Amino acid sequence: MAKFGKRTTAARAAFEGKHNVSVTDAVALIKDNAKAKFDETIEIAMQLGVDPRHADQMVRGTVSLPNGTGKTVRVAVFARGEKADEAKAAGADIVGAEDLMETVQGGKIDFDRCIATPDMMGVVGRLGKVLGPRNLMPNPRVGTVTMDVKAAVEAAKGGEVQFKAEKAGVVHAGIGKASFSAKQLEENMLAFVEAVSKARPTGAKGTYMKKIAVSSTMGPGVSVDVASATGNE
Repeated sequence: MAKFGKRTTAARAAFEGKHNVSVTDAVALIKDNAKAKFDETIEIAMQLGVDPRHADQMVRGTVSLPNGTGKTVRVAVFARGEKADEAKAAGADIVGAEDLMETVQGGKIDFDRCIATPDMMGVVGRLGKVLGPRNLMPNPRVGTVTMDVKAAVEAAKGGEVQFKAEKAGVVHAGIGKASFSAKQLEENMLAFVEAVSKARPTGAKGTYMKKIAVSSTMGPGVSVDVASATGNE
């Protein structure tokens, strides 16, 4: 039988019997039990009634959280000439073309978001097997293949979150830090849920949002009443 530390045991006791709670109660519970020695990330996971293996059931999008994520995002941009200069001026951490492609191919991926101008996709396309599994492949649907690299870099740095349904129809993301106020976390959570709701694909049938849960990096998760999160109480 697994043995847990005092903090984990206390957290599990606090969560016992708590299921399908309101957004407010969930945030309070998670914050009260996020007691690691670092500022834990607050994460949301949503089980959707979709099968993303079918193109008409893929859920994908972006959302700018009203209070940011609390995370420092490193941004890489594939661009040349004036657009490369524009990316650097906007605060991109890494800017390049073929040289950046070779760096990534060599296994060095020192960034959290990847942006490219349309003319660079011939180069970036060679990195599909490397960037795709990490959800880093630039995509025009989420605004990361664009000529407006300034806006894309600023959005990424400012707390924009990308989401994509995984094989089991699960969408997850970080929505803040334990040091955020309860109000900030609630606002971020509701903004994320609303964005996923608006991204409902045409092929989704029946119940779209099946389950929602939140947790901190080191703590247990708690299920959230879907109606409370979607405003359909």
